[in-house]
Amino acid sequence: MIVAGCDIGSLTAKAVIMKDGKVAATAVMRARTDPGASAREVMDMALGKADLAMENIAYCVGTGYGRKHIPFVKDVESEIACHGKGAVWQVPSVRTVVDIGGQDCKAIKVDGTGAVTRYVYNDKCASGTGRFLEIIADALDIRLEDLGGIAGRSKKKLTLSNQCVVFAETEIISLVSEGAEIPDIVRALHHAVANRAASLVKSIMVESDVVMSGGVARNSGMFAALGDALGVKLQCLEDPQITGALGAALFAQERA
Repeated sequence: MIVAGCDIGSLTAKAVIMKDGKVAATAVMRARTDPGASAREVMDMALGKADLAMENIAYCVGTGYGRKHIPFVKDVESEIACHGKGAVWQVPSVRTVVDIGGQDCKAIKVDGTGAVTRYVYNDKCASGTGRFLEIIADALDIRLEDLGGIAGRSKKKLTLSNQCVVFAETEIISLVSEGAEIPDIVRALHHAVANRAASLVKSIMVESDVVMSGGVARNSGMFAALGDALGVKLQCLEDPQITGALGAALFAQERA
């Protein structure tokens, strides 16, 4: 049986195709302004890798902020449910999932089946989200994907006092003008985002094992900062960025 999951987020679009309970192909791309167009393009990418056509997909579930605009899905699920299910499928011991997305941050508690038992999220402020990282990376003229490596070269601990993106950007520009080293600033940025996310997670009580899902989890500096902020050793997901799409594909597998 062949099923699929499609996750249309604010920054990226992801697709996962599963065949007989195993991942057959995945695809990730930068999201377009039209969620439907993003969905078709990323699914075509995954279908091409699997040498399949859409007619071969028995069931497809959509998720992400653009899930209601995906034209080819038979059902939709929340990102929270999909990240929980996708994380536990990858690491069965997981009980807490932290997803720092492009527009929000989610803390999710799950049981051994991946079912959500409790969750909380923040979508009212950009601090504690991937958007915060993106804005500051632009201000520093650094590629988003390079932040983790740059933070790894930090030799001095700095602290950002402002949680608001606008004021934090101003504070960072002041630090640069004062001669602060870029790696130290980037490390401080990661810890500012991590501390905001950690306060959200702690509000529902941290239960091990803990993983970080979503594209931001690929940032080694952010991954390390969140572990420090929570005071735990985070478990690694093989491909954290596709966790939501994977969870959607697992829901599709159940419903097919």
